[in-house]
Amino acid sequence: MTELMNSKVLAIVLLVVGVILLFFAYQSSQSLGDQVSEAVTGRFTDSTIWFLIFGAAAAVAGIAMLVLGKTARHS
Repeated sequence: MTELMNSKVLAIVLLVVGVILLFFAYQSSQSLGDQVSEAVTGRFTDSTIWFLIFGAAAAVAGIAMLVLGKTARHS
């Protein structure tokens, strides 16, 4: 029982961290430096890209753990 609770807490933490990182990515992409870099090079700065990658990965992992954890318990 505690293992299921621990995995659910981990899934929620991953989801929250992912959303926070995606928020930081959005904020970073709206900065003047990032706007200039995107206009000149056609891509965002490395830090913005890393925020996007890690944020999306954490959010997807959290959602997957929540969804797959529920289906695994029912089977």
